[in-house]
Amino acid sequence: MKHFPKCTVTVVICAYTIDRWANLLDVIESVRAQTVRPEEVLVVIDHNTELYERLVAVVDDVTVVENMGPKGLSGARNTGVSLADTDIVAFLDDDAEAAPDWLQHLVALYDDPDVLGVGGRVVPVWATGRPSYFGEELDWIVGCSHRGMPRVASEVRNVIGANMSFRLEVLRQVGGFNHSLGRQGSIPLGCEETEICIRSRMGSPGSRIVYEPAAVVRHHVPASRATLRYMLSRSWSEGLSKAQVSQIVGHKRALGPERRYVRSVLPRAVMSGLYDFGRAGNPGGLGRAGAVMAVLTCTAAGYFRGRRLSFPTAAKTPKTSLQPALPWRKVQ
Repeated sequence: MKHFPKCTVTVVICAYTIDRWANLLDVIESVRAQTVRPEEVLVVIDHNTELYERLVAVVDDVTVVENMGPKGLSGARNTGVSLADTDIVAFLDDDAEAAPDWLQHLVALYDDPDVLGVGGRVVPVWATGRPSYFGEELDWIVGCSHRGMPRVASEVRNVIGANMSFRLEVLRQVGGFNHSLGRQGSIPLGCEETEICIRSRMGSPGSRIVYEPAAVVRHHVPASRATLRYMLSRSWSEGLSKAQVSQIVGHKRALGPERRYVRSVLPRAVMSGLYDFGRAGNPGGLGRAGAVMAVLTCTAAGYFRGRRLSFPTAAKTPKTSLQPALPWRKVQ
C-alpha cells in the first residue's frame, strides 16, 4: 500500500462569470471524485451576485463565498486563503477540470518540509480544435503547460495559476496574492502566481517550488482564445505583467526562465515550423513559425512599454490583510 503524507487540504475554486456555469459544475464534480479527499471545497465568487445565488441554490456539499477583497482573481484567491484552516491550499480555475489523482500527486510532495508550493500540468482542451498556427510552445498563452517544461517532478521558479497549491502558513506569512496583479474579469493580465512564488522563496533560503506533471488538470479553451487576435493581446499583456513583477522583485528573479525559453524553446519551434513547411509543404508549419515570432515581438514590446510605466504603489508593497473584511455566507 502506498503511503501519502497526512496533510489536510482546502481546494479553492475561483469563478467570476455565469458564462462558465457548465464548466464550473464540472470542476466541482472533479474535486468530488478525488482519490485524496479535501477537507473543504471553497468556491469564491468574484463580485457576481447572480452567479453566487445560482450556485448556492444547487450545491450543498461545498462552501460558497463572495470575494471579500478587491475585484479580480488575486482578491478572490485571498478570500479563500483567509477562510482556509488546513495545511495546504490548492487552487483550481473555474474552467480547469482535475484528474481523479490530482490532489494525490500534489500532496505527496509536501513530505519534504522545504517544499513551499506544488503545481501541476495544465492540458488544453480546445473547444474548436487546436489552430494549425498555435504550437504547443505557446500554450502558456491559454494558461496551460507549454513544450519545454519539465517532464518529471522538478524545481521551478513558479507554478501555473490554474493548477497550484501552497502551504497555508506560507501564503499568510507573505500576505497573500498581490491585488495589483492578476486577471480582472476578461482583462488578460497575469503573473500573480509568479510573483508570489518568488516572494515566498525570498524569505526562505533552501526552500523549493515544485512542478509535478503527474498532477493534471484539463483546461477548457474557448474559441475566443484560439484566435490570433487573442494570442497577440495576451502576449502584450504578459509583457506588461512581467515588467510589473520586475519592479517588485527585480529583473533577474522575474525573467530568468523567460530568457532560457527565448534562447532554446522558441528557436527550435521556429525551425520546426519552417522545416514542416519546406520539407512537407505544410502551411501550418509556416503559420506556427510566424506566430512564434509575432508573440515574441508583442511580448517584448509589452515588457519594454511596461518598463516605462509607473505601476501603483500597492504593487511594491504586496503585504495584504487576509482577514475577512465582510460577512460571508456559508452553504450548510
